[in-house]
Amino acid sequence: MPIYLQRGIIPKKRHTILPANPGFRQNGIYEGIHYEEVVTTAGFSRAYSIVYHLRPPTRVRKIESLTPESQGIRAEAPLRELRHYHLKTGKIAQEGDLLSGRIPVLQNNEVIISRCRPKVQMRELFRNASADELIFVHRGSGTLRSMFGSLPFRPYDYIMIPRTTTYQIEFDSIDSPSDQGQMPIDLLIIEATGNIEIPKRYLNPDGQIRLGAPYCERDFHGPMQTDPIDLDTETPVVIQANGQRSRYVLANHPFDVVGWDGMVYPYTFNALDFEPVTGTIHQPPPIHQTFEAQGFVVCTFAPRLLDTHPQAIKVPYAHSNVESDEMLYYVAGQFGSRRGVEEASITLHPSGIPHGPHPGTIMASREVTRTNELAVMVDTFAPLNVAKKALELEDRNYPYSWLENE
Repeated sequence: MPIYLQRGIIPKKRHTILPANPGFRQNGIYEGIHYEEVVTTAGFSRAYSIVYHLRPPTRVRKIESLTPESQGIRAEAPLRELRHYHLKTGKIAQEGDLLSGRIPVLQNNEVIISRCRPKVQMRELFRNASADELIFVHRGSGTLRSMFGSLPFRPYDYIMIPRTTTYQIEFDSIDSPSDQGQMPIDLLIIEATGNIEIPKRYLNPDGQIRLGAPYCERDFHGPMQTDPIDLDTETPVVIQANGQRSRYVLANHPFDVVGWDGMVYPYTFNALDFEPVTGTIHQPPPIHQTFEAQGFVVCTFAPRLLDTHPQAIKVPYAHSNVESDEMLYYVAGQFGSRRGVEEASITLHPSGIPHGPHPGTIMASREVTRTNELAVMVDTFAPLNVAKKALELEDRNYPYSWLENE
């Protein structure tokens, strides 16, 4: 979890009265206090935050189940064929908003990896009750708004959104390329059934990020407190749980928070703030680890100096996957060990068969002193299945691309 933060006004002790403005009286629920809500991550034994609302956060007027078609969720049988995959997801079209425009690409029981190029702004508030969400912003900027306040984001930011956080993202510009000559908003979305956390090996016994870790607390950015939204009007929220979405119509706007404190809140971390470790010879992928969750890890391949030994092989050695599936999302720059990949390509190297540098890349790397590549890797410990929709983007020749001169 990130560091402890406090925003707005809170009482001196938790679970005690925070008096309300005497002029606040709506629909007969005025009790002269603000309403406390405790947000937890693992029952009451792990990190939590406490927020203070103008009105009780439990007031629901209507509940509506959404059909798969209206949800934008694609119900399809995934494919698991033992081979390497190259999915050219840079070809996906702009579609829907941040919810309906998600295109699941890879998944197992612990993680869903999707691509999204939204065409319009989010129409409704959203709350994922089943998963932490990690949104990597390939292109675009804007603000995530939640009851915790406003959180600006920029290209190459990871946006970490804890489960049950009701939010709405506003992009600074979402015009299509044909309208403004701009590239579309481009996102990689990771949904985790477990908590997405800072790796435990980066933390000292006091909970502080260790000296020598590839980042520090200064690199993580939490929300800025904003004025509470005091609207006693019906407000719909789309809630996702157990693979289904429902629309809850609340009696008031849920961002009516005057203050909060704790260690559960949305935050950003920029991939270019990752400090890579280098050595005289090639270092293995765990040095790039950025986040961990139940069943998988997320790594950041950031621009860095390359190995300095005069005989060093500066691209990754061949690796026979036996313990994990490896997904790589190529963001920018030239990836030294791969031929044929392009910006927004996704490769999947499943467990059970080896992968490694393409022919010619080992010797080509000998004189290179620095790499400008930027990529996001997700290593899962259970096999990943490929969504059938994603196969429309596949380079079918990729499994044979390690053959010389082919």
